[in-house]
Amino acid sequence: MYTKNEKRYQIRITITIILLVAVTLAPLVLLFMSSISSESSLIRNGYKFWPKEFSLNAYKYIARNSDTILRAYGISLASTAAGTLLSLMLTVLLAYPLSRRSLKGRNAITFFIFFTMLFHGGIVPSYILWTSYLHIKNTFWALILPNLLINPFHLILMKNYFENSIPKEIVEAAEIDGAGAVGVLWYVILPMGKPIIATVAMFTILAYWNDWTNALYFVSDSKLWNLQLLLQNILQNVQFLTKNAKVASQIGLQVANIPSVGVRMAIAVLGVLPLLILFPFFQKYIVKGISLGAVKE
Repeated sequence: MYTKNEKRYQIRITITIILLVAVTLAPLVLLFMSSISSESSLIRNGYKFWPKEFSLNAYKYIARNSDTILRAYGISLASTAAGTLLSLMLTVLLAYPLSRRSLKGRNAITFFIFFTMLFHGGIVPSYILWTSYLHIKNTFWALILPNLLINPFHLILMKNYFENSIPKEIVEAAEIDGAGAVGVLWYVILPMGKPIIATVAMFTILAYWNDWTNALYFVSDSKLWNLQLLLQNILQNVQFLTKNAKVASQIGLQVANIPSVGVRMAIAVLGVLPLLILFPFFQKYIVKGISLGAVKE
């Protein structure tokens, strides 16, 4: 049984958590409600948590390109999954050797990796390298390889975790039992490194899912556009039509009926929806990894 002070403390903690959750969810609720508000209501009344005039015109406008959107969703999902898996594999395989103090030249390699966080060759040299020498333009690899495959910050973060948060005694015990470098990595480092691996995976998923610059620079074939670039293109078309009434009338649209503000909200909802669905399941593995990585002395 709780004492009165403990009950009061529990009540204060519960109220604080509820307030924090409400503050976190409020922008998402406002975003969705704005996407199902009529254009005239948004212009006249601004953004409201409860629409005065419901309307699905923004989603109907986007749905005119439903086949294209579904294909873009598939490309985004595939590139995010493939890019995250490949990025995690390379990051772990590089971070683990760098975390071993016995590796010769590890300080020089670490400095080189850190150096790339501060200095970059630039967009034009990178574009020439990827298109003229590596020939990835208008391929699926253009959405995976440039800029995102290995993040130096993630690499250093994981390297420091392996070095400082996993007890050396456990690694040494595994080596005494006959485990080689691969065995130590598979049976010790990966299970105990799940918290940092899950965290880096979450960051990488966000980076790949929200990326549209790779598609903009390296993909001119609209069939390979990912979701973010396609939605950006739809938004630009809406802005163009609202400023050019003559062009809009030629394709059977009235400028007053084009949901220019609502489309922005609907595009944001479509972009963030998969992440909202994924995160609760992903959080479970982060918590599980923390439990498996706990060390009792």
